[in-house]
Amino acid sequence: MNFSQEAAAWSCASCGGNLELTKVFFSYMKRNFEVDLPACAACGVVLVPESLALGRMAEVERILEDK
Repeated sequence: MNFSQEAAAWSCASCGGNLELTKVFFSYMKRNFEVDLPACAACGVVLVPESLALGRMAEVERILEDK
């Protein structure tokens, strides 16, 4: 997945700012994850691409819940 291309193709729905690839921290079931995702440089709203949300993130969620 090339999130930097996705960042260039989108603008922030909240403030209209440009998206830039940013290190984002997630926490789920007391575990922390770090991933580079497109986020608004002005207000910080993060774009989680559908491919990531329905793919890898869903897979990790299932693994953690099964433990």
